[in-house]
Amino acid sequence: MQLTKFGHACVRVEKDGRRLVIDPGGLTRPEALDGADAVLVTHEHFDHFSEEALRGAARDNPALRIWTTTAVAARLDGIGGRVTAVGEGAAFTAAGFDVSVHGTWHAVIHPDIPRVGNVGFLVDGALFHPGDALTVPDAAVETLLLPVHGPWSTTGQLIDYVREVGPRQVCAIHDGALNDTGTAMVGGLLGDNGPGTGARYQQLSAGESVAIGSPGPGTGPR
Repeated sequence: MQLTKFGHACVRVEKDGRRLVIDPGGLTRPEALDGADAVLVTHEHFDHFSEEALRGAARDNPALRIWTTTAVAARLDGIGGRVTAVGEGAAFTAAGFDVSVHGTWHAVIHPDIPRVGNVGFLVDGALFHPGDALTVPDAAVETLLLPVHGPWSTTGQLIDYVREVGPRQVCAIHDGALNDTGTAMVGGLLGDNGPGTGARYQQLSAGESVAIGSPGPGTGPR
């Protein structure tokens, strides 16, 4: 598979001419949905979900399918049976990719801020996108998409999270609010200059691609 980052939390996965897009939100480069066969959305926050972009993509491609939470599916009313609400434990095939669903809730930002539903997607048993939560799937993960900056986590928590998931490699996402200094600081702590996570750390630029699903899977939860 080939993974391409399209800004902040959005990535596109390609295999055998098929394209799967995860979390095209308000901070996503517009070309992310070009040629998409299927879309996964982890939760309803604007930086992960753009109703306008998805409605436009569905209008341009009558075969486009979308899997997401109940709340997001309700906001896409009118697209018809092409939107499927999924939750923890679900498994399905999206554009030829095998997908399993893990997690239920967005991470706690503050006790006074209501939580929203959030699901993570494990794609082809290799790539895990947790959305805005530090969910540990009950399966081995080769590549972890790590939300490196948000109001609900610390870098120390992220180090422990990567150690617990046990991937072979980590690709940073959810970094749209970081400047260059913040990106370097977080990357240093999660990479070779930090206490160690057991995984190779990569910070992809928008539009940059990397191969995933290669031999050498992660150790899985521990």
